[in-house]
Parts: sequence; C-alpha cells; structure tokens
Amino acid sequence: MAQAITAAEFDSTLASADKPVLVDFWASWCGPCRALGPVVDQVAQEMADRLTVYKCNVDDEADLAARFGIVSIPTLILFKGGQPVHTMVGNMPKPMLVGEIEANL
Repeated sequence: MAQAITAAEFDSTLASADKPVLVDFWASWCGPCRALGPVVDQVAQEMADRLTVYKCNVDDEADLAARFGIVSIPTLILFKGGQPVHTMVGNMPKPMLVGEIEANL
C-alpha cells in the first residue's frame, strides 16, 4: 500500500530512496483520484521490489503540488535519483499505468 508523504519529509525521502519513487498527487474529493487509488495501491504492492510509492494529498500539501506544477489530478510523477523523470495525468487502467512505469524505470 502507498504511504502518505508530506512536504516536510519529501526532499529527504526522495534523496535517500534506494529505488525509483512514484508519487500520486490526489485529493479526497476527486472522483478519478478515488478510482485510481486502489490501482496505485496494487502497483505499490506488486512492484515493491523495484519501486516505492507515496501519495500526496494536494489539499494538505498545496505548496508541494505547486512546486511540481500540479494543475490536474490525479497526477503521478516518477522520480529517479530525486528528480522527476515521467509524469502521468488522469485516471488510467492498471495495465496502462504499469506500462508507463515499466517504460521509465
């Protein structure tokens, strides 16, 4: 299951990550976010050996969302070495999400 992440721990968490990190920027009121949430949790479990997954609530962490230019949610950003390498916007079926991640790991 994906863990919550806050702005206070974001930089240190990504800097110390020993594998790529996927961050799901979402909000509780967002229907597509709620639909994608279980898929993100499944991916977090199935790819745990290759990827760490976090969820960032944009309502609670508006500064972090602004920092990464989040204007539509859900937005998922894949980070490698602490840097964003791939961004995915909107709800998508699990095979598409896994394919996008695999192509950018």
